[in-house]
Amino acid sequence: MPRRVVVYAGIATACFLWLVARAVVGVDVTALPHGRGTVQFTDRTGAPLGSIAASDVADTAWVPLDRVAPVFRSAILAAEDARYYHHGAVDVAAMARAAYEYVVDGEARSGGSTIAMQLARSIRHSPSTLRGKLAQIVEAERIVLLSSPNAVLEAYLNRVPMGGDLYGVEAASRAYFGIPAADLDLAQAALLAAIPNDPSRLSPYDHWAALRERQRYVLDRMVADGTASPAQAALAQRERIEVLPPLAGPQAAQHFLFALYPHVAPGRVQVRTTLDASLQRFVLAQVQAITDALVSRHVTDAAALVVDNRTGDVLAYVGSPDYYSDALLGRNDGVQALRQPGSSLKPFTYELALERGAIASTTILADVPTAYAIPGGRLYQPADYSTRFAGPVRVRYALANSLNVPAVRVLARVGVEAMLDRLHALGFTHLDKPAAYYGLGLTLGSGEVTLWELTHAYLTIARVGSAIPLRATLDEPAAPPTQIGDSATWQLVTDMLADPHARAQSFGLNSILRLPFPAAVKTGTSSDYRDTWTVGFTRDYTVGVWVGNFDGSAMRGISGVTGAGPLWNRIMLHLYETHDAQPFDPPAGYLRVPICATTGQRPDPSCEAVVMEWVHLQQLASWRRPASRGSGGVRILFPHDGDVFALNPAPDALARSMQRLELRAAGGARVRWSVAGTTLAVDSEGHAFWPLRLGRWTISAASGTHRSTVTVHVVVPPQGGSAGFSVVRAPARGQESRP
Repeated sequence: MPRRVVVYAGIATACFLWLVARAVVGVDVTALPHGRGTVQFTDRTGAPLGSIAASDVADTAWVPLDRVAPVFRSAILAAEDARYYHHGAVDVAAMARAAYEYVVDGEARSGGSTIAMQLARSIRHSPSTLRGKLAQIVEAERIVLLSSPNAVLEAYLNRVPMGGDLYGVEAASRAYFGIPAADLDLAQAALLAAIPNDPSRLSPYDHWAALRERQRYVLDRMVADGTASPAQAALAQRERIEVLPPLAGPQAAQHFLFALYPHVAPGRVQVRTTLDASLQRFVLAQVQAITDALVSRHVTDAAALVVDNRTGDVLAYVGSPDYYSDALLGRNDGVQALRQPGSSLKPFTYELALERGAIASTTILADVPTAYAIPGGRLYQPADYSTRFAGPVRVRYALANSLNVPAVRVLARVGVEAMLDRLHALGFTHLDKPAAYYGLGLTLGSGEVTLWELTHAYLTIARVGSAIPLRATLDEPAAPPTQIGDSATWQLVTDMLADPHARAQSFGLNSILRLPFPAAVKTGTSSDYRDTWTVGFTRDYTVGVWVGNFDGSAMRGISGVTGAGPLWNRIMLHLYETHDAQPFDPPAGYLRVPICATTGQRPDPSCEAVVMEWVHLQQLASWRRPASRGSGGVRILFPHDGDVFALNPAPDALARSMQRLELRAAGGARVRWSVAGTTLAVDSEGHAFWPLRLGRWTISAASGTHRSTVTVHVVVPPQGGSAGFSVVRAPARGQESRP
């Protein structure tokens, strides 16, 4: 026997045994995954946003059999398998007829594939070869072994190819006619039933005449099997059928729709989103305009998110300036990308500290060179990008001007662990490392978050702690709100973020952040100018913006106010073109009263600067108690207990003498200063200065019988420290944050 014959016989035998083995176990089609197919998306008003098509025949728009018009069931059976309910997986008579035609005429004029065999082919993707046909037969036998005829028909109708990327009668009915499959009439049903015979050559858009001819064939078959009368068939043939234009892909909300598509329930073919199509187009245009304007500063990418504060509805979602630009990595989604948030997390630090009593609205914080010991024997010294320090500052001033040292000092008071827990509660799920990983740099942006998470967290501030999830579709049930933190404290933080005078030192009084209506806003810039953020809100809307480069490269001198700020400004102004924004509510339980700007106390004749501040009523009550006789309390304002300073070696005595601290205290008519028991001289203006010396030192301030003490450490900076009191910064990411 020739070797070739032996080989072919062996292959045939192996294939036969393989097919038989597969046939032993049946297939229950009701257990097959339904998947999801082409989905049409609209905005909140019903205006089309585009569609996303199934990428595989296993993805279909699934509807139960009783939601398919009976006339279509009759039409598809007449066209594809007229004896469907009278045979099993294989119609032997039809198969024999097709084989005879192939032998005699060289081609089969009548099909031999049954509904079950066609379903088997769609599931297993078997080729149109003899071996593929045998595989279809075996798979069809497996299907009918465990599945009822109606179950098989339902599975087929939901997977049948209907041209292009459409699979299933429901998807085709909505795409071509704009109606559900349950509402098809005879003419429409016969037209759709004609397509599966050759979907590419019977396209309603490209081969209308051929499709109408095939429709006539289907109607004739229905008359022959008694499911339509000649008069009905003639009327259907004359009926004018309007086919909708081809489905358009998403044009202005690509990232949003592609992110939403995997979460669409199987069987859904149309989804009404929360987007406002007009606003979406405007935001996209502004994203493109801003990146174009900043291209000379090496800015290529940006993203923006607009949310309705009342419902959490996402009104606009722009992930990049140009989704279809491969050169600019346009398919990257800036709303979901993980980036360092810079200073934009500071409001949450201050709110937690205010809520827990670690600070008050009147607390004076020191913006001075400060170092913290961190694991590995290193020192962490936060600093602002300006490298300047403001000295003693109020909480409002520190937050509004985005000062780094006070923010780190506040975080040190509440603890990184507690702060991380609060950020998790606010929805920052990507901050998934232990607290020690982020350290005190957490408030300056040492972690990575998404614009989605950040905007959602600011929505919680806007809702005074009443947290709700962001919503993408209008049919999502409204989740009950969860209260996070104290509502009055959130109102106080909002008032600080909405105060243009408080942030004037860093941003100017009339910066891009100031709007002609009440708005709270915060910026952020990560290390090396890689990410810029501006997130803010009114009573009605929360808007989050990111500007940077998807490839991680640094921009040239772009900060949060110059990069993301203009985009945020344009969006906010557009939102209020036709109506006014309402003012924020004042913080409940607080009263706005004059305080001394340098001490945070009730003004007295010695106070040189008086400002207005919201003060809690309980604190005011303690202020109003009559002072006891002989009271002469004194409190050291600077330095703080536990501060660490770095003393750099200096080449001469003059340089060494320049490294000294100005000691400051509040209370008491005359303050006497001493360090380790040694009294310090006081100048004519009452100021005391202490030259730094290595070691651990106790500093005391006394006035009358009252005394205040703090302990500080003076250390040698690690190698590479700069002149003055600075030390080498810890190499943690995001350690230096900019406004």
